[in-house]
Amino acid sequence: MSYFIILSLNKLMLSIDINICESEVYILRKRKKRLKVYNILLFLAIVSIIIILAIKSNQKDTLASNSNNNNQTTQAQKLSSKKNKITQKLQKYLDKVTADGTASVSFYNLSPEENSTAAKKSDASLYKEGNLAVSSNASTPATSASTYKLFITAYLFNEAKNNNFSWTTSSTNGFYNMIVYSQNDFAETELQTYGLSSINSFIENQNWYSPVFTNSSAATTTAKSLQELLLQLFHGTGAFSDSTNRSKLLTLMGKQVYRTGIPAGAAEAMTGTTVTDKVGFLNDVNNDAGIVTLPNGQRYILVVMTHGHNQSGFSGFPRIAKITKKVQSIVYGN
Repeated sequence: MSYFIILSLNKLMLSIDINICESEVYILRKRKKRLKVYNILLFLAIVSIIIILAIKSNQKDTLASNSNNNNQTTQAQKLSSKKNKITQKLQKYLDKVTADGTASVSFYNLSPEENSTAAKKSDASLYKEGNLAVSSNASTPATSASTYKLFITAYLFNEAKNNNFSWTTSSTNGFYNMIVYSQNDFAETELQTYGLSSINSFIENQNWYSPVFTNSSAATTTAKSLQELLLQLFHGTGAFSDSTNRSKLLTLMGKQVYRTGIPAGAAEAMTGTTVTDKVGFLNDVNNDAGIVTLPNGQRYILVVMTHGHNQSGFSGFPRIAKITKKVQSIVYGN
């Protein structure tokens, strides 16, 4: 009897243990299932957060890009507006000073010197070469006076490249006096040596106004042609590709003694401005053609040809200085 009681108790205990185990298994399965669901939800939450962050980042980049594009557009519009304002004001002024036909002016801006203050400014692109070029009456032929000596120089430099001209003590001294003091002896000798037709042909081949030289009248050219010659000189191209000869000419132009025209006007507009130029004066004609460099690195070419107005000697150079000062002030400020 007691055996059966013990056996029954064992079965009961076993049943209880089984139930307990099944309950624990059930609980574990349920927990595992819940954990799986939790992990899935956590994964979905993380993915959602990543997607949201990606969307926000993209929106931020898009907004930044749009803002940058808008800023660039605004800057371009400002520069375009400034360019129009400068060129229109300059054109109006030059048309005024040349209206009576006794003056011609050619202005050509050069890019600022590399690494200069001007080159580092936000509006530097406005002043890229030729962007602000303006002229008035510049293609009208006028008496060149001694500015013709720049054409003689270009011809001789070209001949030197072809081994048809070489420097001697005499030619070096003559060239010095021709550029610095605007003396005529050297120029007239070279004209006779090489001939007017040969020199005129060279000038014509450069697409400059020709003929400059004739037997029956004074040398003739245009402000535009002088400006184009100075542009070649500035870049060291064409006849001025030999660096030694180019440097020689620029140095002497910086030393030339008649400085009441472009040099005076440029310095009045901004102290410290330097000018390498060549003048011409004959009867009532006063001309000046130069390369100008401002202290901040801005550079330009200016040619002013004048006559009339009862000019004589050097009396027209203050007129040139006045034009220079105004031109520089309009384009570059004071």
